[in-house]
Amino acid sequence: MAKRRERRVPPSSDRREDGVESSKRTIRRGGDSAPSSQINIVLFLIVVIAPAVAVLVYRTKYAPVTSRILSAYVHQQGLVKADVNYQEILTELQRFQGFGEYLWMPLFKIQENSKVSTNMSQRHYTYPVLAYITPWNNKGYDIAKSFNAKFTHLSPVWYDLRRTLVLPKTSREASEASKKFFENGILEVQGANLVLEGRHNADVGWISELRMKGNAWVLPRVVLEAFPKEFLSKKKQRDKAIDMLITESKEMDYDGIVLESWSRWAAYGILHDPDMRNMALQFIKQLGQALHSVSLERNNGKQGLQLIYVIGPPRSEMLEEHDFGPADLQSLSDYVDGFSLMTYDFSGPQNPGPNSPLKWIHSTLQILLGSTGKTHQNLAQKILLGINFYGNDFALSRGGGGGAITGRDYLSLLEKQKPVLQWEKNSGEHLFFYSDDQHHVKHAVFYPSLMSIFLRLEEARSWGVGISIWEIGQGLDYFFDLL
Repeated sequence: MAKRRERRVPPSSDRREDGVESSKRTIRRGGDSAPSSQINIVLFLIVVIAPAVAVLVYRTKYAPVTSRILSAYVHQQGLVKADVNYQEILTELQRFQGFGEYLWMPLFKIQENSKVSTNMSQRHYTYPVLAYITPWNNKGYDIAKSFNAKFTHLSPVWYDLRRTLVLPKTSREASEASKKFFENGILEVQGANLVLEGRHNADVGWISELRMKGNAWVLPRVVLEAFPKEFLSKKKQRDKAIDMLITESKEMDYDGIVLESWSRWAAYGILHDPDMRNMALQFIKQLGQALHSVSLERNNGKQGLQLIYVIGPPRSEMLEEHDFGPADLQSLSDYVDGFSLMTYDFSGPQNPGPNSPLKWIHSTLQILLGSTGKTHQNLAQKILLGINFYGNDFALSRGGGGGAITGRDYLSLLEKQKPVLQWEKNSGEHLFFYSDDQHHVKHAVFYPSLMSIFLRLEEARSWGVGISIWEIGQGLDYFFDLL
């Protein structure tokens, strides 16, 4: 990432050695009293005072990361723990309401808390932090402004790059186009154009407010929806797409883009073809080079447009063709400024369970980065480990079902169901069960907690990677105190 990584040093002991000053009686000769006294003072300053000052400066500048994290308000109040009950969550969130500008909690009384207010601008996680914001959950826009100092990158989910088609005018043209498509997977239709949709979502005023509040870079997400086989096999299409993305970034004063395409390419099955897979990687490299060549004036200096690329987690060490693996990471590392790793959605309605088990996160990073070495360090600084700020409410009977819930949904469930929260040690997540009064269906609810987020931040820190949050409009206010 373009941000400077923090200097990592082994945690120093909290125990302080007691300095004992030993006074020695010296038999002085008559004329040596004054010079001897001066020498003793100088020796005392060199031997005792200087090392003490050096230790103090060292501990202040290079204090262990964990000690800085523990200065967060939620740690000071003892809220980051496995044994938590629903009353504590509801009560403590009162202290944070208003500072995060949460307007969707009418059940709770707003209480001012100066400590919380100051923590809105103090960073505890010193590696890069990318935050996604979605138009359909627009509370994220307010969170981005209120907690601006906590983020290094902000990615509003605004754009899609599509290919619009002009339908054949005659049955003969339609028949020929259909035949070519089924023969080689390429849809050749005259009048087809690439279109970048989403500018209507862009909020220029919001971006201006962000720039006045802090230095977080704004990189809207773009999903590449064009038919991949046709798109990647035609140089004119690739060049046009790159030109459109650069033009939009310039006109809208963005700092770059977050591109999502790998999951689409995998869904279309083109990554099983070695030639198409290679063209896919070459396109990302070409895009990265083109974005970096554009010079911008930012923060009293110049920088190129940035490219963050969205990647999914490999499911096992036995990589398949559609998996984005360590070789791909190495291949693109010089062209991509960050990789947004989607380490969430481990479970679903058909297989209810935790959203992002800790062991799975660890194994994913192990596959991508290996264990140690210079290569690991160079690549780690570009990984943005995905952390979910949303939860899931799964139905456990009558065919299953259920889906994602936001913080608003979660708090409503706590207020209504008054559940007993359980800590699942293996996954490192909190959950609770309840029964639907109307349909008498048992539900399991998994939603992030301070403890679960803290453990994932510590995992990310141990690898030296940044984080990416999906997405900040779905979380609870006091989550941001950990960042």
